[in-house]
Amino acid sequence: MTPIALPGLVDPHDLSADRQFSMNLARGLQVLRAFTAQEPVLGNRDIAARTGLPKATVSRITYTLTLMGYLARDASQKRYCLGPGVLSLGHPLLASMTARQQAGPLMDELARQTGCTVNLAMRDRDQAVYLATVRADASNPHLPDIGSTRPILFTAVGRALVLGASEPEQVAILNHLRVQAPQQFAEHWPVFDSDRQRFAQAGYCQSDGDPYLGIHAVAMPLYRQPGEPLLAMNCTRYGGPSAQDHLVNHALPLLRRVVKQYELAHVRR
Repeated sequence: MTPIALPGLVDPHDLSADRQFSMNLARGLQVLRAFTAQEPVLGNRDIAARTGLPKATVSRITYTLTLMGYLARDASQKRYCLGPGVLSLGHPLLASMTARQQAGPLMDELARQTGCTVNLAMRDRDQAVYLATVRADASNPHLPDIGSTRPILFTAVGRALVLGASEPEQVAILNHLRVQAPQQFAEHWPVFDSDRQRFAQAGYCQSDGDPYLGIHAVAMPLYRQPGEPLLAMNCTRYGGPSAQDHLVNHALPLLRRVVKQYELAHVRR
């Protein structure tokens, strides 16, 4: 199967000959993406190191983005953080996603019935980004916020997003990771391959307490209409083997029912 070009997975330098492609805009977005929750304040030198862009180019971009309200500048430190303009960009997307709104009541009920934290996610480039969360597992110290991301092969919900995609989309995502993040790809491949077999047989993905966070999870993709982004839902629980038993034996059947309810409502829409 020939891979396809998926939005977000294309290298801007591969499009330098495309007259419709704005390299200046692409570089500006690269600068905005350099900021993370772990490193929310960066100087021009930091941004240049993260993006590979020349420092003079970065300086012009940060100056422009600051005047446009997408960056805020600390004059004393000559460093930048994201401005309120970035936050305002995200709201129209969240507000217009009817699929997210349809899933909300189902997530509330699923969390109440299982005592698990329930999350909804979609793919952004090679990350799973969280769109909504219902926090019912009070013991879980690692609760994702809306907009937070995880490497897509790292979590059950991320693997569900890959395995629920079409075959050409899967090939494009995996090829991108193989080339751009070979160490991450090699580290996560055994778990992904195991989930690929599980998904083919039973239609869900599973995390057996990841080694960093100790969170167990089961996840399934949601039905999508043509042209819509793929979403996936998970149930998560913090703890030892008993948490995984609870998820597989109690939460998973309820998650299957919720996914079916969502599909029926979405088809009727």
